[in-house]
Amino acid sequence: MKIATFNINGIKARVAALPDWLDEARPDVALLQEIKTVDEGFPREMFEERGYNVETHGQKGFNGVAILSKLPLEDVSRGLPGDGDDTQARWIEATVIGETAAVRVCGLYLPNGNPAPGPKYEYKLAWMARMEAHARALLASEMAVVLAGDYNVIPQDEDAARPEVWQDDALARPESRAAFRRILNLGFTDAFRARVFGGGHYSFWDYQAGAWNRNDGIRIDHLLLSPQAADLLSDVRIDHEIRGREKPSDHVPVWVDLAA
Repeated sequence: MKIATFNINGIKARVAALPDWLDEARPDVALLQEIKTVDEGFPREMFEERGYNVETHGQKGFNGVAILSKLPLEDVSRGLPGDGDDTQARWIEATVIGETAAVRVCGLYLPNGNPAPGPKYEYKLAWMARMEAHARALLASEMAVVLAGDYNVIPQDEDAARPEVWQDDALARPESRAAFRRILNLGFTDAFRARVFGGGHYSFWDYQAGAWNRNDGIRIDHLLLSPQAADLLSDVRIDHEIRGREKPSDHVPVWVDLAA
């Protein structure tokens, strides 16, 4: 079961590039972030024609997450529990029925949090606390669970080409990193770091200042695996070359292959 996460930075801007990548990479499940459209505006037919079941949790002009799955989906839910007043579309989850195992996939678009400190940063940390509580509940189910998406967190200095320029940014502040570690330390595995070590591996390059050409990137798109999912891990990759194609997102896909 190949599961990919991809912040597409607007479905309207990626109507050509996204189908091309799907046809080439052939993920069984694609978790998308920043679709930036209401549910009715998502071009689901384009993906259904390719054999994908489509579930969205959209928002006009901002945020928005989606699941594309060639495998059956069950028990779809939208929105991160813990705050009934939160209207931002940043979380979607479902159970994917594989050939040999069921996997609970959670697609997330974690708040950026800038400027920090400030209300947006407080929202980010509160959101991460809610995520920690929900992740704890998901672990109690003893299912294979994948928490995948744009975390807007640079876990360690080695995950940035120039860590010194990020030290006061919401993505790398100590509180953000500590909140990420608390989730990880519940018992999850950072899939990429389970297989790949050292610096130079990034999933985001800004559009400005030639960041892509200089490989001035950061790793902020992560797949965290519960113990049951980690036991199934057979491969993990960052499709970094996608960033150099025509009309790219500023993020690239990251994927895992599970023996499910």
